[in-house]
Amino acid sequence: MLKLSVFVLDTNKKPQNPVHPAKARLLLTEGKAAVFRQFPFTIILKETVLDVASNPLRIKIDPGSR
Repeated sequence: MLKLSVFVLDTNKKPQNPVHPAKARLLLTEGKAAVFRQFPFTIILKETVLDVASNPLRIKIDPGSR
């Protein structure tokens, strides 16, 4: 199962919890966010969000089978 997620930055460019692509698309169409980067796809929020607790994230890299 492939789990996709979109990275989110707040107005101060601090990372927030990743969101599902459908939620990111909704934020973009409503004008509440803008595209910050194409790869990896990252959006930046236009409005300030107060007191959002972000979970610690972990990046796992697969070196391949070679």
